[in-house]
Amino acid sequence: MQSKQPYPEEFKIEAVKQITERGHRVADVSARIGVSQHSLYKWIKVYSAPAAERQAQVSQAEELRRLKAELRRVTEERDILKKAAAYFAKQSG
Repeated sequence: MQSKQPYPEEFKIEAVKQITERGHRVADVSARIGVSQHSLYKWIKVYSAPAAERQAQVSQAEELRRLKAELRRVTEERDILKKAAAYFAKQSG
């Protein structure tokens, strides 16, 4: 099964402009461009913010993703060290 490729950012911004600036209804835009209303509402939430604020949100999301990955790695390392310490304590005792 092939996953859908994400829509280009320009496409999303234009769809949001049709709703926020030109006054079209979400249902109408959704039917016209073939995107779910749920997706359009998410895009409105993201792309109606000023560009600087949007960039800050993206930076925060990237940092959060990086920190979660690092936490996962460090947790795995800690668990391995705990098992090794228990193993060697058992061997010497």
